[in-house]
Amino acid sequence: MIASMKFSDEQIHDILKLTQRISDEIEKHKEEIKMLEKNHDILKSILKKSSFTKASDLSTIKTNVNSAAIPIMKGSSDEIIANAYISSEQVSIVLNDEIGLDADTPPLKSFFIDRIIAEMKRKDSAEVKLGKIQPESVIDYVINKSGTQIREIIVKNYRQKERVNEIINTVAWSLSRMLENAK
Repeated sequence: MIASMKFSDEQIHDILKLTQRISDEIEKHKEEIKMLEKNHDILKSILKKSSFTKASDLSTIKTNVNSAAIPIMKGSSDEIIANAYISSEQVSIVLNDEIGLDADTPPLKSFFIDRIIAEMKRKDSAEVKLGKIQPESVIDYVINKSGTQIREIIVKNYRQKERVNEIINTVAWSLSRMLENAK
């Protein structure tokens, strides 16, 4: 039983440090969850109010869709760092002019590109091999820059509404972390 065990001062110190680290991680994840919930609520609200086709039909439409700007917030604050625009073919994330983020600042490549987009691309490539989609329908992305500063991230061929939510939520998280890392 742990209660009856005796711990050295060094062990108690290590336990206190671990407890603090766990508390810090819990707080960090609470902020991330809050930000994801806020973005999720914004997306749902826009979908309810918008005049475009129902979200459940996004994967089958091939006409242009008029989309409202979906604000992408910095963490749990009310600061808008970018706006997302959704059409039937792509999601465009346009950074605010005053936000200067270098394309090499983590975690854009390591998380958003190499994990999220790469996993979607892997799944699409498997569907190409099975003959379910054409090669030109595989998800892809473009990062438009001004010098080294990101101006816009375009994700083409998202094909599924679930992907729109994941793209917007993960790019919001990535951009928020990039702003923290750039300080």
